Amino acid sequence: MTTAPAFRPTHVVPADGMAAWEAPDPGRPTVPLDPLLPVRLVERRGDWARISCANGWAAWVDGRYLVAVPQDPPLPGGPPDAAADPRPLLDRAARALADYRAAVEALADGLDGESFRSRTQGVRIGVVVDGESMWLYDPGEGRWLYGDGRRLATYVTDRSVPGEAAPGRDATRVVSRDGDR
Repeated sequence: MTTAPAFRPTHVVPADGMAAWEAPDPGRPTVPLDPLLPVRLVERRGDWARISCANGWAAWVDGRYLVAVPQDPPLPGGPPDAAADPRPLLDRAARALADYRAAVEALADGLDGESFRSRTQGVRIGVVVDGESMWLYDPGEGRWLYGDGRRLATYVTDRSVPGEAAPGRDATRVVSRDGDR
C-alpha cells in the first residue's frame, strides 16, 4: 500500500486573497482564495499558475502575486532582537486562540451572530508547526516569522513598504509554452 506524500506548500496566497479560475481563461472564474492560504504550484503558463490546495482542490491564478515559501527559511544572524524569543508571541497566540475558542463556544450555546462577529473582530492568529520549523503571525507588526524553536526571524510582511507603490493588477494573459505573446 502506498500513501500520498504530505502536502508541502510552495507558496501562499497574498494577504488580501486572490481571484481564481477553473482554467487559464478569465471567462471561467471560480471561488476566490482566502488570504495567506498555503498552496502548491503545479504548473505555469505565462502569468497563469495552476495551484493545488491541501484538500486536493485545484485552480488557476495569476501566478505573479503568489508569495513563495522558501524551502529553508533563513534564521537570524547576529544579535537577537525583540522577536528572537518565540515564547512571548506563542503566549499571545495561545491567549487569542483561547479567546476565539470561548467565542465559538458561546456561539454554539446560542450567542447571536452579530455578537460573535463583535467578539472576534480584529482577531488574527497564525501558527504553523512542522516538526522543529514554526511560522508565527505577529498581528501587531503585520508579519509572519519563521523559527526553529529557539529564535525567530521575519519571514514575510503583509504591510506595504513606505514610499513603495502597490503593484498594479493587470489582467492575466495567456501565452504559449514557448513564451510568445
